[in-house]
Amino acid sequence: MLSRRALSHAVMGTAALALPGLARAQPAWPQRSIRLIVPFAAGGAADSAARVLTPRMGEKLGQGFVVENRTGASGSLGGGEIARATDGHSFLWDASSHIVNPSLLRGLPFDYATAFTPISLVVTFPSAIAVKADFPARTLQEFVAAAKARPGSLSVGTQGNATAGHLGLVAFSKAAGIEVVHVPYRGGAAAAQDLASGAIDAVFTTLVSAGPVVDAGRARFLGVATAQRVESRPDVPTIAESGYPGFESNEWAGLFGPAGTPQPVVAALYDALTFAMADAAVRARLVQIGCVPVASRPEDFARFVTEGRATMATLVREANIRAE
Repeated sequence: MLSRRALSHAVMGTAALALPGLARAQPAWPQRSIRLIVPFAAGGAADSAARVLTPRMGEKLGQGFVVENRTGASGSLGGGEIARATDGHSFLWDASSHIVNPSLLRGLPFDYATAFTPISLVVTFPSAIAVKADFPARTLQEFVAAAKARPGSLSVGTQGNATAGHLGLVAFSKAAGIEVVHVPYRGGAAAAQDLASGAIDAVFTTLVSAGPVVDAGRARFLGVATAQRVESRPDVPTIAESGYPGFESNEWAGLFGPAGTPQPVVAALYDALTFAMADAAVRARLVQIGCVPVASRPEDFARFVTEGRATMATLVREANIRAE
């Protein structure tokens, strides 16, 4: 005689045999196009990188990507949209504001620390210090000496208040023991144009923003804020090798899902990303627009985000930076 429980298990087992794969059946993913929110303006560095990579990623996944720009509130409007997403096909392509906003913005309807699943640090955008063409300093050491000789008189532009450029400038000023005047702009290109005109002495912004005015002979790079020299600018020394070991401060773009994104989906997206990165033409295009391809593993990106959030909280507090 079978007990009621054993009989129940037997019946369930028979049903499973009758319908092969029932116990493990899961809907295939993706089932439709993938929505990618970029919380920055179209045509910018982060947006451009997304549009270079997603076509090849879509080929690997068998579904295309729809890239949507949702700007506003330092990227938190687009972030909030993904924090609330429950359709399983919406993701976030965010940048350094992801780790800065928690220390700057109050009253957010979501918590950056718990609302997202980190998938990969996709690319970085090297930052650099550049000076106007007639500035007397030819090296970073000479720039620091000039700043120390005239404390609080040299003007340095960035792509805006509380941006990666601003925070990088604060970190460098602290490391070098200098005091400069921060001049925030609405984007790195605007800062670079004022540098070219001589309106400001220097900029701390991305290579892609300052590159055109440097190439036109209207400014000079003194150092890049990367761990190694950049492939597209091999003649520019790193800030680290110029006397500030370990210094690194760059913009980046990374891929996030909503909290609770299933591990198979994370794995599928990461595989698609590495597939796209392996394409020589894709990598060449990324380098051309000023990116350094990374494609970090999900666990490494999660650690990067956690550590970065803590570092930015300290920097924002010590520098008394406020959101505008």
